[in-house]
Amino acid sequence: ALQRRSVALFEALAAEVEPERRPLFEDYLDYARRHHQVIARFGRFPHRNAVLGRPSTPEELHYLAQPDAGF
Repeated sequence: ALQRRSVALFEALAAEVEPERRPLFEDYLDYARRHHQVIARFGRFPHRNAVLGRPSTPEELHYLAQPDAGF
Protein backbone atom coordinates (compact mmCIF):
# COMPACT_ATOMS: atom_id res chain seq x y z
CA ALA A 1 0.00 0.00 0.00
CA LEU A 2 2.85 2.40 0.78
CA GLN A 3 4.49 1.79 -2.58
CA ARG A 4 1.19 2.39 -4.40
CA ARG A 5 0.81 5.64 -2.47
CA SER A 6 4.34 6.65 -3.38
CA VAL A 7 3.61 6.11 -7.07
CA ALA A 8 0.38 8.09 -6.85
CA LEU A 9 2.12 10.99 -5.11
CA PHE A 10 4.95 11.09 -7.63
CA GLU A 11 2.41 10.95 -10.47
CA ALA A 12 0.68 13.98 -9.00
CA LEU A 13 3.96 15.84 -8.58
CA ALA A 14 5.06 15.08 -12.14
CA ALA A 15 1.73 16.34 -13.45
CA GLU A 16 1.88 19.59 -11.49
CA VAL A 17 5.52 20.62 -11.86
CA GLU A 18 6.49 23.27 -14.39
CA PRO A 19 7.40 21.80 -17.80
CA GLU A 20 11.13 22.52 -17.58
CA ARG A 21 11.39 20.43 -14.39
CA ARG A 22 9.13 17.61 -15.58
CA PRO A 23 11.96 15.31 -16.78
CA LEU A 24 13.45 15.26 -13.30
CA PHE A 25 10.09 14.40 -11.75
CA GLU A 26 9.49 11.74 -14.39
CA ASP A 27 12.75 10.16 -13.22
CA TYR A 28 11.47 10.23 -9.64
CA LEU A 29 8.23 8.64 -10.80
CA ASP A 30 10.12 5.91 -12.64
CA TYR A 31 12.09 5.17 -9.47
CA ALA A 32 8.87 4.91 -7.44
CA ARG A 33 7.33 2.61 -10.04
CA ARG A 34 10.35 0.31 -10.03
CA HIS A 35 10.22 0.09 -6.24
CA HIS A 36 6.51 -0.75 -6.44
CA GLN A 37 7.22 -3.50 -8.99
CA VAL A 38 9.79 -5.13 -6.71
CA ILE A 39 7.41 -5.09 -3.74
CA ALA A 40 4.57 -6.41 -5.89
CA ARG A 41 6.78 -9.25 -7.12
CA PHE A 42 8.57 -10.25 -3.90
CA GLY A 43 6.68 -8.62 -1.03
CA ARG A 44 9.95 -7.10 0.15
CA PHE A 45 13.16 -5.57 -1.19
CA PRO A 46 15.53 -8.47 -1.90
CA HIS A 47 18.56 -6.15 -1.94
CA ARG A 48 18.04 -5.64 1.79
CA ASN A 49 18.11 -9.35 2.64
CA ALA A 50 21.82 -9.61 3.44
CA VAL A 51 21.93 -6.59 5.74
CA LEU A 52 18.77 -7.77 7.51
CA GLY A 53 20.05 -11.33 7.86
CA ARG A 54 17.27 -12.77 5.72
CA PRO A 55 17.85 -15.68 3.37
CA SER A 56 17.10 -14.93 -0.27
CA THR A 57 14.84 -17.15 -2.34
CA PRO A 58 16.17 -18.60 -5.61
CA GLU A 59 13.94 -16.14 -7.50
CA GLU A 60 15.36 -13.22 -5.50
CA LEU A 61 18.92 -14.38 -6.17
CA HIS A 62 18.17 -14.54 -9.89
CA TYR A 63 16.70 -11.03 -9.74
CA LEU A 64 19.68 -9.67 -7.78
CA ALA A 65 22.09 -11.08 -10.37
CA GLN A 66 20.56 -8.85 -13.05
CA PRO A 67 22.14 -5.50 -13.96
CA ASP A 68 20.69 -2.55 -12.04
CA ALA A 69 18.84 -4.75 -9.56
CA GLY A 70 18.85 -3.60 -5.98
CA PHE A 71 18.68 0.16 -6.50
